[in-house]
Amino acid sequence: MKIVVDTREQAALDFSRYEAVVEPGTLEVGDYAPAGLGHLCAVERKSLPDLMASLTRERDRFERELRRARGLDAFAVVIEGSLGQVRQHEYRSQAKPHAILQSMCAFSVRYGVPWVWADDPAGAAYFTFHFMRHFIRGAEARYREIIKAHGETATG
Repeated sequence: MKIVVDTREQAALDFSRYEAVVEPGTLEVGDYAPAGLGHLCAVERKSLPDLMASLTRERDRFERELRRARGLDAFAVVIEGSLGQVRQHEYRSQAKPHAILQSMCAFSVRYGVPWVWADDPAGAAYFTFHFMRHFIRGAEARYREIIKAHGETATG
């Protein structure tokens, strides 16, 4: 699989364990997308410090990104940390854990975004690769059915 990593991504995930070719590119939404399918599928990656910033001082910018992501068939936010770390306030921001988690819940409902706790960069790479792999497999099956139906209509 060919993975596009947004050029603004500062420290790209390591996909060397997977059958993946990584190339830089500009994505409209998210940090990672299957090549040629960024308009349909993307993953936004957040470290804990980045998550805190996205839900506090950079909230407006992040919310605009979530609005853009609503147009995708598949989108997720993968977090390099754990729910326990947030609940125990194991981050530098002064934002209260309850406020952070309530923002995540509200954004989940408002924008239909799933949040995936991946623990660390290796977990984030695992989730990102397999999320996109499953999307591609599903898209291939969906389009195969559409093409088959179109072919039957055209010849029948």
